[in-house]
Amino acid sequence: MGLLAVFLDTILDVLPITGLILGFQLFVLKRPIPQLRKVLIGSVYVVLGLALFLMGLEMALFPLGNLMAEQLTNPGFLGIAEGEVAPWTAYYWIYIFAACIGFATTIAEPSLIAVAIKADEVSSGGISKLGLRITVAFGVALALTLGTYRIISGTPLHVYIMVGYLIVIVQTIFAPKELIPLAYDSGGVTTSTVTVPIVAALGLGLSQAVPGRNPAVDGFGLIAFASVFPIIAVLGYAQLAALRKKYVQSTGSG
Repeated sequence: MGLLAVFLDTILDVLPITGLILGFQLFVLKRPIPQLRKVLIGSVYVVLGLALFLMGLEMALFPLGNLMAEQLTNPGFLGIAEGEVAPWTAYYWIYIFAACIGFATTIAEPSLIAVAIKADEVSSGGISKLGLRITVAFGVALALTLGTYRIISGTPLHVYIMVGYLIVIVQTIFAPKELIPLAYDSGGVTTSTVTVPIVAALGLGLSQAVPGRNPAVDGFGLIAFASVFPIIAVLGYAQLAALRKKYVQSTGSG
């Protein structure tokens, strides 16, 4: 698909939200659009940026994810004979790659950066921007490691997700209440523009490369892992910080 076709498709995709905002501004609020020239220029940048991003996905990120999965599961790389079924332990480079790519993409995720900046502002520096990003990134790294193991082992997805949310429910009961909403939002922002394309490509490529796996059944699900485990990571971090604070207070008072 050419750039012009992607550009036109992007305009059609953006038109509904643009029409909605303009409709409320002009017909419900009945006020002129402030700084109309800047809004129009910014809208052009948004459409052009989205079109270039979608082109980049098709040309680079999706093929790269498939290529890495194919290379890392190649029998020659795994040291097994062609047609031989390798044990799950033979795929340790896949687990390492999944953890690294999960950490790196999450650190670079614009949505997470925006949430971390706002969290730092409203907490007056009590919640570190870098600390939150690193905590969430470790959660995604663990999620993709476990998710790739699920694909390789062929174990059911629903078991992992049910256990993950059960852990979240238990943590929610004991975690500091002021950090629970932030933890839940942290799980949502990880599944955004940078993380999702690479994670989806990795899952589909891995399910195609591993013998006996069906991409339609096993290829998806990594994004669900990337949503649950950051919540666990942030709630766990909050609980550890609360315990450390209590320990310091008890030690100091003693």
